Amino acid sequence: MNLTKENVRKFLGWCSVINIGLLIYWILALTLGNELVFQIHTWWFDIPHDRFDEIHYTMMGYFKLAVILFNVTPYLALRFVKFATPTSIGNE
Repeated sequence: MNLTKENVRKFLGWCSVINIGLLIYWILALTLGNELVFQIHTWWFDIPHDRFDEIHYTMMGYFKLAVILFNVTPYLALRFVKFATPTSIGNE
């Protein structure tokens, strides 16, 4: 596989889809099964429920920000910018 701009764009697009899917899964797990997820975590860590919710809310925000900065933004930049290679350099 050659490292072309088109391949990088496709790679970033699929990374965005996968990471957004993971974020949606995380949100659904905490929304629909909050008590189960909390019980699983309290087997390992002694943490109050409000702190548990705060940690997950904060980490989801960081994860979403990272996905937007490192996957979605470069994908959109490659998607919307035309990559016209100059054919007549110096022949003007």
